[in-house]
Amino acid sequence: MEVQQFHYDNKIVKNFLYATMIWGVVGMSVGLLLAFMFLFPNMTSGISWLSFGRLRPLHTNAVIFAFVGNAIFAGVYYSTQRLLKARMFNDTLSKINFWGWQAIIVGAAITLPLGYTTSKEYAELEWPFDIAIAVIWVVFGWNLIGTILKRRQRHLYVAIWFYIATFVTVAVLHIFNSLALPVSGLKSYSVYAGVQDALVQWWYGHNAVAFFLTTPFLGLMYYFVPKAANRPIYSYRLSIVHFWSLIFIYIWAGPHHLLYTALPEWAQNLGVAFSVMLLMPSWGGMINGLLTLRGAWDKVRTDPVLKFMVVAITGYGMATFEGPMLSLKSVNAMAHFTDWIIAHVHVGALAWNGFLTFGMIYYLVPKLFKTKLYSIGLANLHFWIGTLGIIFYTLPMYVAGFQQWAMWKQFNPDGTLVYGNFLETVTAIMPLYWMRAIGGTLFITGTLIMVFNVIITIVQGSKVTDELAEAPALQRVSKRRVAGEGWHTWLERKPVKLTILATVAILIGGIVQIVPTLLVKSNIPTIASVKPYTPLELEGRDIYIREGCVGCHSQMVRPFRNEVERYGEYSKAGEFVYDHPFLWGSKRTGPDLHRIGGKYSDNWHLNHMYDPQSTSSGSIMPSYQWLVRDALDKSQTEAKMKVMVTLGVPYTDEEIANAQQLMDEQGTQIEKNLYTDPDFASSYEADKQAGGEAFIEMRNREIVAVIAYLQRLGTDIKVKDVSTTQN
Repeated sequence: MEVQQFHYDNKIVKNFLYATMIWGVVGMSVGLLLAFMFLFPNMTSGISWLSFGRLRPLHTNAVIFAFVGNAIFAGVYYSTQRLLKARMFNDTLSKINFWGWQAIIVGAAITLPLGYTTSKEYAELEWPFDIAIAVIWVVFGWNLIGTILKRRQRHLYVAIWFYIATFVTVAVLHIFNSLALPVSGLKSYSVYAGVQDALVQWWYGHNAVAFFLTTPFLGLMYYFVPKAANRPIYSYRLSIVHFWSLIFIYIWAGPHHLLYTALPEWAQNLGVAFSVMLLMPSWGGMINGLLTLRGAWDKVRTDPVLKFMVVAITGYGMATFEGPMLSLKSVNAMAHFTDWIIAHVHVGALAWNGFLTFGMIYYLVPKLFKTKLYSIGLANLHFWIGTLGIIFYTLPMYVAGFQQWAMWKQFNPDGTLVYGNFLETVTAIMPLYWMRAIGGTLFITGTLIMVFNVIITIVQGSKVTDELAEAPALQRVSKRRVAGEGWHTWLERKPVKLTILATVAILIGGIVQIVPTLLVKSNIPTIASVKPYTPLELEGRDIYIREGCVGCHSQMVRPFRNEVERYGEYSKAGEFVYDHPFLWGSKRTGPDLHRIGGKYSDNWHLNHMYDPQSTSSGSIMPSYQWLVRDALDKSQTEAKMKVMVTLGVPYTDEEIANAQQLMDEQGTQIEKNLYTDPDFASSYEADKQAGGEAFIEMRNREIVAVIAYLQRLGTDIKVKDVSTTQN
């Protein structure tokens, strides 16, 4: 039998590990800044690109795609070569994967704070970046599949199955959710609208968690846990059941993010049913990982690598128990829009993704640099500080979530809300936000300890070199099953067939849920009184998106007594048919805005944006003073309306041709409304004199477009009059 010598590419693994640590510190630092902005809302006051709404998507993208993404690539490139007994298919593709991914991250770090965003959760980057992500992802898949085809190990180990499913599913999710029509180089509109956009987004959003934050990490778990423990995986059969049931069921669960919304009931129920079923394969994977350590618990007590991995797997089990529980309608009614969801997300992010990444780094760095870890003591210190950080972060958020739900729903004997002012529910949980900030500080402190430990380890180690390996050449065998060969054992040596079957498994759920919602008109009943946004309202909506307002405010009144009493008539599917993209939100740091139109004067909205505390004492909303100062850019209004027409919004040629005049007329009316307030009129005149020739008429400022949009919200249908004390 011919034995071949070859070299593993360790340099690409090293590069991705460096990027993982760098972007991890960056992403966590932004997250910590955001946590303190809940306590000091105006700590970056006046700096538009450091506002909460613009930094929040930067934090989520940096943690998910920069920190976790680079960790995935590092682990996949290291383990794939060793599992397949082959160098990566092409070094150039590896380098394109690395540098292309970093370029996308840098682009995101620049454009998101500047306000270039689609507002779609975990998919905020604009269309040029969507194309770049697709290209780099295909490069990664090309490299992975090419390596599989030139492998020297006949059977594909379970980790490779998960890597294949990750590549295929993320590609499908990203492409379909990102379909948009460009207006300009960094502005586009989703091809989907309202309810349809919400379903596609959360089909993507939930499964971005499933197939970017879960399946590749399960592959890493199946490789690194047995390696670190020096024990075989607990159950081969359980890994087969885990893989196929997980990838088939996961793809159906997205609608559980949209319970009690305007999404058709049948789609909601499908999401609930499959979410509950998801518990079984998820816990099967957790059990397989933990029982792999049977007989190795003495090593767990002393080895920081295994400590991190045990907590990571436990965190995975907690998060995947909580997910199905949150999909139950009775539980979802309590948790959705509250800080409970923030706690749930961070159990997965900090424990599962964060700790497994840390364990992998501690395992790989000494091996790559041919040395021992500089300090086991520091690694253990990192473990305990990080664990305390997770506890101090998540437990207060669980308590905050329950407290928000309890306060939102309470009624007095006379039928009025006990906490009619939404702000009361915010100020009540401020001590819990302090605890969250302390937890975040502990977690990033542990991360910095790891970075120091790793740097010293690298300095005292050897230069990274390609690692020499040898293995027999792959011998040809029958394409058919041989005697005694199980069906799945046969499939494991057929990567093309395995990939096709995995693709079919993940496509079924998406097709069943999404196609009827897109094509069957009866799923989205129309309402005759619902009209497209005026040109000025459209511009105001785009500013609302730019500033990330959807990160704190929902636009979806659910059919609950307390919500109808607080906000107004519950939301109908037909009200969103012209919303590209939808803006239902996923968290209420502030009140719902779907029925905000006409509740307050134009001057109240101006003052609220300029100095929120002046209208709502104790508010934690930051000021948006630049909206009052800056001129409204109207140069693309006609182009935006033409794109909307292509998407089915019924603007007439006359409306598009007269867009500038229509904006001026509506802006002038809002300006007149503002002049009715004597205090505003005097300050406006002072502003005019101070501005001189550079003075911008109020009707041409961004704030007027925002006011126009806010005053339009929820006014297309007749709604119940509610108290104006919600803020």
